[in-house]
Amino acid sequence: MALLARGRAGLEAARREVEAAGAPEAVAVATDVSDAEAVEAAASTVDEELGPVDVWVNNAMASVFAPVSRIDADEIRRVTEVTYLGYVNGTLAALERMRARDRGTLVFVGSSLALRGIPGQAAYCGAKHAIEGFRDSLRAELRAENSNVALTTVNLPAVNTPQFSWVRNRLPRHPQPMPPIFQPEVAARAVAWAADHAPRELDVGLPTLLVRWANRLAPALLDRYLGATGLDDQQTDEPVGERPDNLDVPLDDDVDFGARGRFGERAHDRSGQLWVATHKPGLSVAGAALAAAAAVLARRR
Repeated sequence: MALLARGRAGLEAARREVEAAGAPEAVAVATDVSDAEAVEAAASTVDEELGPVDVWVNNAMASVFAPVSRIDADEIRRVTEVTYLGYVNGTLAALERMRARDRGTLVFVGSSLALRGIPGQAAYCGAKHAIEGFRDSLRAELRAENSNVALTTVNLPAVNTPQFSWVRNRLPRHPQPMPPIFQPEVAARAVAWAADHAPRELDVGLPTLLVRWANRLAPALLDRYLGATGLDDQQTDEPVGERPDNLDVPLDDDVDFGARGRFGERAHDRSGQLWVATHKPGLSVAGAALAAAAAVLARRR
């Protein structure tokens, strides 16, 4: 397994955890994914040390918590370079290698915020929506080529990661994931399942499904609801002043922040919706068997 990220301390800690979990070998490559040449060089390193790339997971993100009126053009550019172009650069590097062998799986880690923008995160939501368009175009092209390269998206709910302690923030209070919140292990299980099964899309958590359908059925009503509650729901009661952030430079070069953020007491370890979504074939067979048994009993009566 290969790991790419900017922060060296966090990257090395993740490498050790992967090997402790049983991976035969893990390679950590310090990379800013907004740099296309750096991503290509990292992919070449992975090829040389681990062999051909079978699965590539795009999961880079940066954000600025602030109303549009308080974000400048350079900040929007940086969020877009990391969050959107990071996915593009990773996809191009992996796809070149997968096309040559006509196999492999590209996993796009999406978000409920790719399905619906929210106040206070316009730069991030815009980048996630751009990924959707890029992905759809690529998927159609792969179909046209009769390619065996698979493309799958995992749409996540709010996740308890350290990003809320290091994201650039201009809101008056400490940022938080919009509840309900899930632990990162829920997201990891979903990504691993999607890498193996390659569904077109996998929505994780009931909140993600609700966002998808609410935005389809009542977008104007959702505008009003988010306008009234969206900013407050993304803040704790704790005031926060100036603090370092990771928009331009990593904060985990010297200190590993780990995978979990500060909201563990409020975060769910499991998602019943995800379990159902990843067990559909078995549930269908069980449902058919129950229906058949019910029909037999009804006839006997």
